[in-house]
Amino acid sequence: MKNTQLSINEFVAHCKITKNLSEKTLCAYKQDLTAFQRYLQQNECGNVMTYVSHLLDTHHKVSTVKRHLATIGQFYKYMYRSDKLSNPMLQFEFHLKSEKALPRTITVREVKKLLTALYKQRENATTKFAKFESTRDLALIDLLCSTGIRIGEASAMLVEDVDLRSRIVLIHGKGKKERLIYLSCADTVANLKAWLNLRNSTKPSHEYVFVNRNNAPISIHGIEDIFEKYKRIANINANATPHYLRHTFATNLLANGSDLRSVQEILGHSNIAITERYTEVTTSRKIKVLKKFNFRNDLLQ
Repeated sequence: MKNTQLSINEFVAHCKITKNLSEKTLCAYKQDLTAFQRYLQQNECGNVMTYVSHLLDTHHKVSTVKRHLATIGQFYKYMYRSDKLSNPMLQFEFHLKSEKALPRTITVREVKKLLTALYKQRENATTKFAKFESTRDLALIDLLCSTGIRIGEASAMLVEDVDLRSRIVLIHGKGKKERLIYLSCADTVANLKAWLNLRNSTKPSHEYVFVNRNNAPISIHGIEDIFEKYKRIANINANATPHYLRHTFATNLLANGSDLRSVQEILGHSNIAITERYTEVTTSRKIKVLKKFNFRNDLLQ
């Protein structure tokens, strides 16, 4: 196992250097390969085919199984090219049909309740720290609602990325791809400005926009905790996560008439097929179209 683990570490290091992948993706690669290796150790006659069966039998999603297969395939391809292992993946061909998972959203009414709770928290702040925390939380959650950016992108945002005068924010997306987002909502701009003024007064030793109580850059887990807090206060969907805000943002853009390509660019999707999922949940727009244009509505019974 020791030599195999070294090979896994070598592969992950290779991907980091040559593929410009995020730490999160590299960590997922390592976890998937370690899980596969553990399975082979525990099953003497195990191979890629039996491992896929094992994953499906233990109720893993098809999308998860495909991710494991892709990682294992890349690993063996690397080892084969390095003359360290044969490539057993060449023996197998998989045809796995993915389940169609629709993006989960919250209602516009729930978004309003969430923002109302944030505003009230700021208004009721009586201590310096409470004011600091509530101003930050409002600016952060409002930004997620208003732009649909990922929490990792909010966590990585720098002060120099924000131009409030032109209302433009530079977003550092997946795969180190950058995109510009326009802050169309004046309230979002005002909330972000209030937070930056307060943040700058504490003179942190770094340039990250959002900081925690120790003035360190806020992590994605910190953002998740903030969302959990206000989700409970606002009494909205108990299953909601911060990513629901991204889905809600995209779904409502399409429901209100935006074109698919524009939404793809705003969200930073590399493939428009990912964006197309949101067209499946724009129910309100479908209802309006069918009420207005369905020929059957006016036929005599």
